[in-house]
Amino acid sequence: MLKFLSKVRIEFNALDPRTAACMEFLAQCNARKAKESNPSCQLLVKRRTDDHPPQITVTFVNGVEEVFDATSTPAQSIRAMILEKGQMLETEQMFRDAGEKWPVVIPGEEIDQHAPGTKPRKAEEKKQ
Repeated sequence: MLKFLSKVRIEFNALDPRTAACMEFLAQCNARKAKESNPSCQLLVKRRTDDHPPQITVTFVNGVEEVFDATSTPAQSIRAMILEKGQMLETEQMFRDAGEKWPVVIPGEEIDQHAPGTKPRKAEEKKQ
């Protein structure tokens, strides 16, 4: 998960009962496997003393920053979103490394073509 991130900032008040997602996400970030995937990822923990809601801010390797309200977003959902966006970053990089433009634009006529070795769709299936 950390291999797609350059920075993770976790903010919470230790006395706030809504910190479960922050604590779980912090544990996931501190796992040996996660740390080994990107040792240069900065992990910042800010312990607050006010009533500001728990918050997780992640910065992707391409500079895009996402902020999550950890009171309403489970740690697993945040992790899944990071992995999904990370896969997109890897795909984008793969196309750029191959000299292709990004995003890839597929002409409409190619979308309706059937691939070799597959059965073409029937006209009534296309309408649905």
